[in-house]
This record gives sequence, structure tokens and C-alpha cells, in this order.
Amino acid sequence: MAIAGLFEEFSSWSMAMALVFLFLLSWLILRFFSSRLLRSRNLHSLRIETPSPNGNPSMGICSIISDDDLRNFMRDLEGTFNGETWENVVEKKNGLVFYSAKCCRPRDGGPLKYLSFTRFEKCCTELLRDFYMDNEYRKQWDKTVIFHNQLQVNEISGTEVGRTIKKFPLFTPREYVLAWRVWEGHDKTFYCFIKDCEHPLAPWQKKFVRVQNYRSGWRIRKVPGNDACEITMVHQEDAGMNIEMAKMAFSRGIWNYMCKMNHALREYSSRNRSRSASVASMRKLIQKVPSGWEAEAGSTSQGLSGGSVARQSVRVDASSGVETISRKSSKKWIRRLLVIGGIVCLSRGQPSLGTSLAMACILKKITKQSPASGQVTPTPALQSRGERGRRG
Repeated sequence: MAIAGLFEEFSSWSMAMALVFLFLLSWLILRFFSSRLLRSRNLHSLRIETPSPNGNPSMGICSIISDDDLRNFMRDLEGTFNGETWENVVEKKNGLVFYSAKCCRPRDGGPLKYLSFTRFEKCCTELLRDFYMDNEYRKQWDKTVIFHNQLQVNEISGTEVGRTIKKFPLFTPREYVLAWRVWEGHDKTFYCFIKDCEHPLAPWQKKFVRVQNYRSGWRIRKVPGNDACEITMVHQEDAGMNIEMAKMAFSRGIWNYMCKMNHALREYSSRNRSRSASVASMRKLIQKVPSGWEAEAGSTSQGLSGGSVARQSVRVDASSGVETISRKSSKKWIRRLLVIGGIVCLSRGQPSLGTSLAMACILKKITKQSPASGQVTPTPALQSRGERGRRG
């Protein structure tokens, strides 16, 4: 009788828990879709304000990015990272592209720093350079880009400032106000360094999240003895979320993003290049790398060629492994539940953030594509950052 009573009590408790779970799940689904609908309406009705210049339009921007920024970036490319510990995030390839990325937590406590290497077969450096700098074409293939405009150029220093608005799934659109410079080195090698800045033609607006702590640079060069070129990138920005959550989003989404980029690169033509105002501006502003700098950097290290990211002077966390996307089926659902539970904990007491991300995970699992595709579920996260101060 006692056992029967316990069983009866357990059954009643289980039924109550099941009803509570179904209620919460229904509430989460309703909240998720209503927020998505509202967000979609907001994006479609979004008006991008571009204020007219007041005062002198030729205000000085030449000091935003200096040659010292280039020199420090070149040292980073050669693996001089002051003993920072790097861990592997992803390494994937197909017939025309190879991609590898590592990340580390900077000692200064800033946002995660990523070091990536991409090799494109059957591609020259000039084509890849123009493709990367073509903001008009990017709006066609990168669906996260809502708007881009040039704010100012300085022909003396070769500095350009621009503003980009990007969608950030489930959150407020991000606003990037960035300055950049491009340099040409030996044997058609190209460098670019980008950082966030302020500009009078881009005042802060409450309807966007202004991205800060943005530092990014890339080098494009030939692969010796092959009809291919490689781009090595050092990238750092604040995604406005917990570090572990940001790493998970990056590792899950970046390969799909790179496949999309590779497809767009193959369709990029001379017609696109000749019509692009961004490419024309870049070609006009491009500077020469100061004499001897490349030789100095090359004597320090052999660089990152051959698909090995940061081989020298960088300690790699061996326990991290290389891209552990595949999982044992017996543990699959347990890990999914742990991820969802972890998201709630990592949201740091922000119910709306935890709810949105948990629902995104649930719906992604429900609508997950066939494993035969061999691609990571899309969550492009490399270029949407920062949620501090005046943020939404």
C-alpha cells in the first residue's frame, strides 16, 4: 500500500511537471515568434538617417590609423603574441577553400581575439582584395548587411571612414562606424587594418547598438607554386554576450558563412569591380608598405602559410582539439539540453536574452538540416558585436 501510495503521488507529481513544462514551452514559442515578427517589422520599416555634414567636412582623420598599427599587426601575423594561449576552434575544407581558426582570451581582459587562415584555390590576390573591399557587392551576398555608406576619405594618409548597419539575429541591429587603411607590399601582397571610431556624420542612435572595441586586420598574399592565395586575419570585437556563448556561436556558424563567401567570390566578376565605388576608392587610397618592414617581419617568423595558424611563438591549448562538431548519438540529446540550460545560466540574469537564445537552440534542433550536407548550421557571428552603454 505504501508503495502504491508513493507511485500514485509520483504519478500526480509527474503529471503536474509535464503540464508546467508544456505551458512554459508554449509560452516560449509564442514569445519567440511574436518577438521575431516585431523585429522583422522594425527592420522593414527601418529608416537609415544620414545627417548632412556640419562645419568643415575635411576634419582630420589621418591620425585614426597610423603606420604603427600596421607594424604591430604584421608582428601579430608572424606569431608574436606575447605568449598568449590559443585554442583551436574550427578547421574545415572543401574543393576550393580551406579555413582554420583559433581564439584566445587577451590578457588585458578585452573581447575574444580570433586568428584565422583561409586559402582560396584558383584565385589571385588582386581579385580577393577587391572582393573583400567591395561593400556594394557585399550587400548582395551577405544578407546581414542592411546599409553601408562612405563618410569621409583622407587621400594624404589613405584613410577611409564608413558606416554599416547589420542585422543581428534576435537582437537590435548593430551599427559599425569604422576607419580603415590598405597597403600594398612586395609581390602583390596586401594588408588592411580596421578599427572603430567616432564621426560627426554618424551620431549615436537609440535604434542601433553602436559596436565598439573593434580591431581587425588581414593580409592577402600568393601561395608559392600554386594557383591560389591566402588571407590571414586577426579579429577582435565585442559581441555583447558571454565569452563561451560567443565561441559556440562562432564555431557553429563560421564555416557556413565561409562557404557562402566562397560561392560569392566565384561569381565575382570584372563587371562588379568596375562598377564598385568602394573598390575605386580603395585603389585610389592604397599606400605602400614602408621599406624593409616585410623583410623585418619575415626574418622573425615564416608566417602562417600552408594552413598552419600561428605555428611559432604561440602556445596552443592541446586539450581543445580541432573542431569537434560531430558527437556520439548516445549523448546527443543530453548535450543539447545542457547547452540550453547553459545558455540560461550564461545570460547573466537577463531573461529576454536567455529566452531568445534557448528558443533559437530548440527551433534549430527541430528544423536542423540533414547531416549529409556536412555543413555547420548557419549562425554567422563574426561581424556583429558589442552591447554596452547605450545598447538595446
